[in-house]
This record gives sequence, structure tokens and C-alpha cells, in this order.
Amino acid sequence: MLFNSLSFLIFFPVTVFLYFLLPKKIKNLSLLAASYAFYMGWNPKYALLLLFCTTVTYSASILIEKAREGSDAMRKTKIMLTVSIVLILSLLFYYKYLNFTITLLHDALSIIGLELNLPKFDIILPVGISFFSFQAVGYLIDVYRGDIRAEKNFFKYALFVSFFPQLVAGPIERSKNLLRQLGTTYDFDFANLKSGLFTMIWGFFLKVVVADRASILVDFVYANENATGIQIVLATFFFAFQIYCDFCGYSTIACGCAKILGINLVQNFASPYFSSSFSEFWRRWHISLSAWFRDYVYIPLGGNRKGKMRKRLNILAVMLVSGVWHGAGLNFLLWGLLHGLFQVIDDITKNARARITSAAGKAAQILVTFTLVCATWLFFRARSLAHAVFLLKKIIFDLEPLTIFRHNAEKYNIETEDLKLLLLSLIIILAVDFARYKNFSIKNWIFSKNWIFQGAALVALCVFTLTFGVWGTGYDAASFIYFQF
Repeated sequence: MLFNSLSFLIFFPVTVFLYFLLPKKIKNLSLLAASYAFYMGWNPKYALLLLFCTTVTYSASILIEKAREGSDAMRKTKIMLTVSIVLILSLLFYYKYLNFTITLLHDALSIIGLELNLPKFDIILPVGISFFSFQAVGYLIDVYRGDIRAEKNFFKYALFVSFFPQLVAGPIERSKNLLRQLGTTYDFDFANLKSGLFTMIWGFFLKVVVADRASILVDFVYANENATGIQIVLATFFFAFQIYCDFCGYSTIACGCAKILGINLVQNFASPYFSSSFSEFWRRWHISLSAWFRDYVYIPLGGNRKGKMRKRLNILAVMLVSGVWHGAGLNFLLWGLLHGLFQVIDDITKNARARITSAAGKAAQILVTFTLVCATWLFFRARSLAHAVFLLKKIIFDLEPLTIFRHNAEKYNIETEDLKLLLLSLIIILAVDFARYKNFSIKNWIFSKNWIFQGAALVALCVFTLTFGVWGTGYDAASFIYFQF
């Protein structure tokens, strides 16, 4: 079930109404039922995968906690943790990486002259499997480390894994935040409703006004074999904002939905395109995933505790894993490697960059970082590594930047008025993000005014989004990009 669909616009108010109407003892059960209904909106049978992941990690956490009380506790808990994680990651491997691995093996054998007819499987990737798998594994590791106690209430834990606002595209919640909040129920609060609605509408603005409008241009150029270098450069620039507004839009809507129910999800984005380095970019982009990799991969590998060289190798390893997490393709692997290399360069040059204190110098660093991030997005958006190489050749040998003055909007399969609206929307987003970058919240500023001003701002944003949103023919709602990961 998509957020930007008519079915969700019916599902969510009904869910909220029932949650606040029902007795406290069954409020969370109603949310659990709603969460499974939400996930089954894509493919009912895949709810069994969600239940399997939940059951395995729930049972393992209790066994791990009990094993601490007996003899040889360290060995037993390690075995239980390892077996459980292997089970969950095996499921993820089968659905996401099996065909990719078969292709790599076939290509490797071909290089040494062996030809084997390796089969490929018709596998449909379950929506959000990477997100709920990582959330469940993170919980299990927290229990193993003794950071939290194992949750004995199966239904409460099942709601933690399946909570519908963030189930299929994050943010990836930690047990210390979401599971703790699910330990209680919440009464209706008008302030939460107001804040949640405003947050949701802003998220819809990012998605349907900006991301879906940018996708018209981006999809056309990336599918056009005759696109010129300058067209590819511009399309990649717009893709940078498409993926940001698409993913940030989803996370924002998710936070708004949860807020109405009285639950606070973690912030997943913090003005990432105002970062002055790649290291800062990953502290501002997909924050919940960055924190997950830091706590469960980077630190266990040694973090920065074993010297500079080991630290930099750990950074590369984490970003390679991040690339593979995002997609089963060599282009994603290279995307992750590039982000890792740029972070290593950040680490090498951090003392020199720290001496740049002027506003102009800071702005230059932000501009360079944004340009390099855009360059890496080309590998992320390309259909394959071969396609990415093809696009790069076009940019190098067929750039002709002066031809931009001879292009019109139709060259990019977009109406002139849509292009103008897209550029205006990008200015609004950059203004809002710059304010947030300077620790100024426009939402809090609006809510500091009287109720008439607040209502007018809310209505204006809602009307603008409804009027200029890209809804598609017959309201054919566009899927979110990160559903494929």
C-alpha cells in the first residue's frame, strides 16, 4: 500500500480512529493488525516472511538471555546469535542477491573458459525486506550485548518489527527508541495531530510535487540512448533531488503518521546537500542506516581504535556493504566504493580542511561535495555498470555545454510550466533545508504564530500539493524509489 494512494487515504484515518477509540488493552493489537494489513497490500504471502523474521529473532533473543544464566554462556549466546543472523540474512540473500551471485559466477567462469548453464530464478523482491531484516537483526544484537532486555511480549515485539509507517522504507528504528515507546499507549492529542499532519503534507509535497515531477525528466534521459552529455549531466543533477525528495518524502510522511499516533520516529535526513564533506553527508543522509552500520559493522570491525590505516579500511568495508545493501549490481558496489574512497580522502585532509574557516571557503567545500555526490548518483541511477560507463563516455565525449542554450523543456520530455514549477520547488526545498542547517525550524516558527496563521499555512501547503502533485493517469500513484532496496 503506497502512501500516495487512495487506499492509504482511507486506511490511515480508519486506523487512527480505531486506535484512539478502542480500549487501551487492545490499542497496540489494532496497530499490529493494521501493520500486517498494510504490508499485505503488496503481496499477502510475503507477510509470512515478515512473521518468520519476527519469530526467529523473538525466540533467539529469549534463548540468548536464558543462556547467560548457565555454564559456557559466551559460546552458547554466540552460537544462537550467529545461527539467527544467518537465517535472516539467508532469506535476504535468496530474494535479493541469488540471481546477482549466479550472474557473477557465470561471468567469472566465462573468463577462464568454462561455460556452465546456470539457472536463474524468477524471484520477486519483497517490499522493504532489507529494512525490517536490519531492524530485527539490530534488536537481536542489542539483546546479545546486554544493551536491552529481551522483549517477552510477542505481539509488542511483532509490532516493533512491522510498525506500518516505517515498515517498508524506514527509518530503521532501534529498540531503545521505538520498542520503548510501544510499551505504552497514547491518548488523542491535538498538538500531535497538528504536527503530524503538517509533517505528512510536507512529505507529500516532496514526493508528488518534486520527486515525481523530476522523474519525468530523469527517466526519459536515462532511457534515451541518443541523449547528449549535457542532457545526462542535467538529468543526474535532477536525480539528486528526485531521490532526496522521494526518500526524504517517505521518511517525513512516516514520521508524520507516527506522530499522530503519539510515537516519535528518528529523523532520517538533516539537510544533506549542505554537507561540506562525504563524512558529513553520511551523518545527514539516511541517518538511521548510517547509525546502524556504525554500531553493528564499523565499530565491531575495530572502528578508529586500531590505527589510521585500519580505520580507513573499515570505512571502505562499511561503504562497500552499504553499496551492496542498496542494490544487487556492480554499479551499486562501485557507488559504495566511491563514497568510501571520498570518506578516506576526507580523513586524510581533515586537518587542512579544518583551517578553512571563511564563509567562501565553507561554501566552496559544500559545492564541491554536492558536485561529487551528484557524480556518484550516476552509478546509482544507471541500469548497470555497463550503462553507467556508456553514460560517462557520453559526458566526456559528447558534453557540448553550450548546447544547453539551444535546448527547451520538450527536449527533456517535460512541459515548460512543469520545469518552471520544479525549479521553484527546488528553491523552496533548499531554503527550508538551509534554515534547518542553521538550526531554524520553519515548522516551529509557524506553530509559534496564532491559530489562524497556522491553519492558513497548513491549508496553503495542502492545496499547493494537491494542485501541483504528479498523480498520474487515473491516479496511478508512483512507487517510492527505496522500495526496491
